[in-house]
Amino acid sequence: MAVTIFIKRTLKSETITSQLAPLLIQLRSKATVQPGFLTSQTFSCLERKNEFLIISSWDSLESWNKWMHNEERLAIQRQVDELLKEKTLYQYYEPVAGTIPPIFRPKK
Repeated sequence: MAVTIFIKRTLKSETITSQLAPLLIQLRSKATVQPGFLTSQTFSCLERKNEFLIISSWDSLESWNKWMHNEERLAIQRQVDELLKEKTLYQYYEPVAGTIPPIFRPKK
């Protein structure tokens, strides 16, 4: 089943933009050629200009997890998090079909 990944990043300082942009471009270009990648969009928060949300869709959670744990991706992501001075936040969602009630899972 397809999944959508919400990726949230907050810039503490605009001075890192020139260092951060090439890393984010690398992540996106490498993601687009991964098996299972469907689409991705980046949004800037209207209320908090330093906050960005990436919505990425994959054909399955398994495909996303392979990319998430890819060594090359992890190396770039570490550089991103170092610049941001905090961890990137990831949230995983799956579609809810018709009137089928969602299954709520406790946080781990």
